[in-house]
Amino acid sequence: MESFVIEGGHPLKGSITPQGAKNEALQILCSVLLTPETVTIHNIPDIVDVNKLIQLLKNLGVKVEQVSSGSYQFCANHVNLDYLSSDQFKTDGKGLRGSIMLVGPMLARFGKGSIPRPGGDKIGRRRLDTHFEGLIKLGASFNYNREDYFYSVEAKNLKGTDMLLDEASVTGTANIVMAAVLAIGKTTIYNAACEPYLQQLCGMLNRMGAKISGIGSNLLTIEGVESLKGTDHTVLPDMIEIGSWVGLAAMTQSEITIKNVRWEYLGQLPNVFRKLGITLEKRGDDLFVPAHKEGYEIQNFIDGSILTISDAPWPGFTPDLLSIVLVVATQARGSVLIHQKMFESRLFFVDKLIDMGAKIILCDPHRATVIGHDFKSQLKAATLTSPDIRAGVSLLIAALSAKGQSTIHNIEQIDRGYENIDTRLKQLGAKIERVPT
Repeated sequence: MESFVIEGGHPLKGSITPQGAKNEALQILCSVLLTPETVTIHNIPDIVDVNKLIQLLKNLGVKVEQVSSGSYQFCANHVNLDYLSSDQFKTDGKGLRGSIMLVGPMLARFGKGSIPRPGGDKIGRRRLDTHFEGLIKLGASFNYNREDYFYSVEAKNLKGTDMLLDEASVTGTANIVMAAVLAIGKTTIYNAACEPYLQQLCGMLNRMGAKISGIGSNLLTIEGVESLKGTDHTVLPDMIEIGSWVGLAAMTQSEITIKNVRWEYLGQLPNVFRKLGITLEKRGDDLFVPAHKEGYEIQNFIDGSILTISDAPWPGFTPDLLSIVLVVATQARGSVLIHQKMFESRLFFVDKLIDMGAKIILCDPHRATVIGHDFKSQLKAATLTSPDIRAGVSLLIAALSAKGQSTIHNIEQIDRGYENIDTRLKQLGAKIERVPT
């Protein structure tokens, strides 16, 4: 167990390159099971959740070779199906939410897939119905062992079908797509998620020989093929990390350049931060945030009413950045209502910000009103505990802006999603140390 000790209140300066996208990497890594040929993946982030999934693949018998920093080769030509029914798999799979996306590829290629009820962030209910309902529609039989919380599906042959998803689940869509590419006949998926991560997955599968059309829309059409081949793929920069660095720059009144952000995939991110009054400049493919020495002012709606920022499926604003937006608003001029629609426990970290001096009214589990300080009152240093990845980084940003020494415990949560975050922050001039607890 480790903690961060942070001396806040210091402006930062410099450039930082975002890591590969965690949420994309988890999908892409699962897809290597769809072919016996070699798949090479670049820009894989060195973070706990991704490394756990790579180890799961190794345990399944996938040959894994690291060819350079962030680049790996995977060859799933001899998969150990017995591992799926082992006690070790039940233990390994529980610690990682992304492990659910192993089920679709395993079912498609080997006729069976299983997973223990996965773990992950404690941010509210994250049901798996969409995943399994889609696989059942493709012809799989489903079993759930309530005693050990173990899900399994089997099918001799998957058959294409038309389906309307009950929710635009990103991981659910990914699982169903990976199963449908090897199904017999045509599959249509309506109300499909269309996040950049899904677009990347579908593009990669097409290079492997799949036939997917409608990429980037909420209606995907998949013509099943007999087999897939190997390919090379590069993971996008992590949009959530990019938003985190924007929030860090604003809160610490720092001048930061975020390198190679792939602007075309940022969606609502620039627009939402600009509504908070933050200046973002596009410099080639870099994103420059100037030091906001005069602060930043939240816009109102055109009728003068208070701004509301809420999450929505892509191309709406990602729920993973609402925690960052909330902490950034604590030092803005003006007020904003944050509406977290998707997860009922994700705003429960605001009590820690209130203890640091933030003016926040938690209206209910889904809504919080933030009244900004306009930097006239700094947040106070505090001893904090990270409840999940995104809240943990939000508290880290708050601590870096607060005057005095703060301590953040349970930083394993932050390490699950952010690569070497303390080392990279030090390069910007942050005073942060990782210490054993």
